[in-house]
Amino acid sequence: MAEKSFKYVILGGGVAAGYAAREFAKQGVQPGELAIISKEAVAPYERPALSKAYLFPEGAARLPGFHVCVGSGGERLLPEWYNEKGIQLILSTEIVKADLPAKTLVSAAGETFKYQILIIATGSTVIRLTDFGVEGADAKNIFYLREIDDADKLLEAIKAKKNGKAVIVGGGYIGLELAAVMKINHFDVTMVYPEPWCMPRLFTPDIAAFYEEYYANKGVKIIKGTVAVGFTSDSNGEVKEVKLNDGRALEADIVVVGVGGRPLTTLFKGQVEEEKGGIKTDAFFETSVPNVYAVGDLATFPLKLYNELRRVEHVDHARKSAEQAVKAIKASGEGKSVDEYDYLPYFYSRSFDLSWQFYGDNVGDTVLFGDSNPKSPKAKFGSYWIKDGKVVGAFLEGGTAEENQAIAKVAKLQPSVQSLEAVKHEGLSFACKI
Repeated sequence: MAEKSFKYVILGGGVAAGYAAREFAKQGVQPGELAIISKEAVAPYERPALSKAYLFPEGAARLPGFHVCVGSGGERLLPEWYNEKGIQLILSTEIVKADLPAKTLVSAAGETFKYQILIIATGSTVIRLTDFGVEGADAKNIFYLREIDDADKLLEAIKAKKNGKAVIVGGGYIGLELAAVMKINHFDVTMVYPEPWCMPRLFTPDIAAFYEEYYANKGVKIIKGTVAVGFTSDSNGEVKEVKLNDGRALEADIVVVGVGGRPLTTLFKGQVEEEKGGIKTDAFFETSVPNVYAVGDLATFPLKLYNELRRVEHVDHARKSAEQAVKAIKASGEGKSVDEYDYLPYFYSRSFDLSWQFYGDNVGDTVLFGDSNPKSPKAKFGSYWIKDGKVVGAFLEGGTAEENQAIAKVAKLQPSVQSLEAVKHEGLSFACKI
């Protein structure tokens, strides 16, 4: 097959790829210089929609409605946009070999792609129960959610198993968002997770208690402290029961598994320096191999605010790291420099009528403030994390845009506090006055 050559190649077709393409266009990339190679069949889109509005029974989001960069209030980049800019979208193309010294990528179909500068934006893949040999985990109607194809298959099952029973395995982002979506679709929903409370990587027990009770009030059953150890299926091979390690068995027409992800770094093993499960980069997202950059979920980068290397799995970082890498690439080519990446960790979620945001670091002592009664018509509450006498993290449920900006500012500036009681008493007003 003929070899294709580009000055710049973005490997991956997710959020980071789309935002990188937009930044290349801003920086004046020339027609024919840039290609995006993606195994997905569609142009880059805002992935968070898949666990939210894409699955709604009414008023559902559909492409082309949520192509990047609408998730951050930007222009929607339709496939025609890439054509107009002379950016080649090479879709439905899986790269199976990367030779970094030779600056060559090879596809499953045997196509060869040469590049001068590579941006690795392959993101993460879901952790599957079949990876651990869980009995019956290959049954039909056991779903994972990462790409639009996954969401489409789940949608088909939701229609086929109307008003059925859904079991959600996992109590993190995907677990909470999918439990809400399945309930909105009139399913009988049970969540199962091994931890003592939901979202344990971020939530304190007090924060988690609000969401668990709110979900229970919506009719979602929650089983904590146990795991799915097997599945039984019917004569059609469709999942019928979820077996738990405490001996219980849950009826299920649909199972959705959300037990985490792992960075897609396999293609680059032994060719590039890795750390903390990802590809190690500098503050401009350049790896240990010159002219090879890594962005988004798989980049382990210097988090300036905390003076340590971190890997951040979130859409906000995917967008911003992609833009930073492209700015650095273009500046380097012109003999200029850009500021180091100075990122404030940010996470958010929306489910049912709830919407929370978190900024900063969740370490140290915590104080809870506000109205955290799940039965309140419009609960608004938050938490501060305080370490060495300074506020280092802030969480808010039900905040306005201005209030969310205020907690972000607090997490960035890290103001000193006199006592935990004082900041608890002040609550949200502490952030709003900074």
